Amino acid sequence: MTAAAAALGLTVTLSGCGTGSGSGDVTLKLVAADYGNSAANSSEKYWDALAADFEKSHPGIKIDVNVYSWKDVDRKVAEMVEKGQAPDIAQIGAYADYAKAGKLYSAEQLLSIPVEANFLPAMADAGKVDRTQYGLPFVASTRLLFYNKKFFGQAGLDAPQTWSDIRDDAAVLKQRGVTYPFALPLGQEESQAETMMWLLSGGGGYTDDVDSYDIDSPENIATFNWLKTNLVDKGLVGPVAPGKLDRAKAFEAFTHGQVGMLNGHPTLMQEAEKNGVKVGMVPLPGIGGPTQGSMGVADWAMGFKQNNHRVEIGKFFDFVFEDKNVMAFADEYDLLPVTDSASVKMETDSKHKPLRKFLKALPNSELYPFGKTSWARTSELIKEKIGKAVEPGSSPADVLGEISRGAAAAEDAE
Repeated sequence: MTAAAAALGLTVTLSGCGTGSGSGDVTLKLVAADYGNSAANSSEKYWDALAADFEKSHPGIKIDVNVYSWKDVDRKVAEMVEKGQAPDIAQIGAYADYAKAGKLYSAEQLLSIPVEANFLPAMADAGKVDRTQYGLPFVASTRLLFYNKKFFGQAGLDAPQTWSDIRDDAAVLKQRGVTYPFALPLGQEESQAETMMWLLSGGGGYTDDVDSYDIDSPENIATFNWLKTNLVDKGLVGPVAPGKLDRAKAFEAFTHGQVGMLNGHPTLMQEAEKNGVKVGMVPLPGIGGPTQGSMGVADWAMGFKQNNHRVEIGKFFDFVFEDKNVMAFADEYDLLPVTDSASVKMETDSKHKPLRKFLKALPNSELYPFGKTSWARTSELIKEKIGKAVEPGSSPADVLGEISRGAAAAEDAE
């Protein structure tokens, strides 16, 4: 795509409109999330190398790289924006509230035509507010159920396909001394993802057919009643209460051979295999069989208008979304590319064979309701409260009802 653009003389200014400096020395402030789990694989290394490469071919444009953990990055950007110090570029978890407030450039204003057209259609659509794309999908993943092949083989168990299988297998694993028969991370780190996976497998979700929040639907309440009664109350989720267990801790326990089953994404596969844990992966089990479709997750890049650097931001994004750079990030963290051309390369390259199950699930996956400007607040509500739904003596209906009312209030406030 990039080569074609060069051959045709297509530049960011063809599709861009509005103002931009376009000349002189400019420093773009970039704030990005850290996908690594140690200093050795921090995302800062990727961005520093990418910035240095970009600066060599774009004299006069410098990139000031700032990388924060996922626990902090969205809050950091929100604080910067509130203080009137928005970064030029952010790579974070949500974009819609900034788009609705008129703070972002659209994709059309930033990207060359070939780059804008190269996003996977479902990802591009998820980046739209009022039919205009503001969120640039940066990287994606889908989720599967992971299980420890060694534990299952020793116990004579087959891979689970239904909720009943999960319950019964977890009971066997508990009897055999597995620390976390089924790890259920409903702590604040990423419980909105764990929650959505279970809601989808129970025939529900965060929204209804007309894209209105439906968090306390009968299907969702039934799902959490099942979780509480069949896994949590039976002591099948391990020594840490789900509301206190963060995803990172659950993943770490899996990579150390302490977990029988959990819902996971591609990065976990890499880390587990490094530690000699043999991983099995199957579609998310549902009530009567494997769930049709999967949960998809996309993270977002965006360009802020505040510093009037449209042209320079556009040049940098055109560079970011070249295949070699998209693939370098995906390879580093075992994630999925968000462009057509890079997806084809991953699908046909034998070294990416372990990721093909995830890649196959991506086109039919269901994403968070990213286009809702209330989603950022709703996501925080889920993180804060969902763990209480499975606590002893709790009522899942009451907790889901409280989250649902908060989501409705956030939607009404927009």
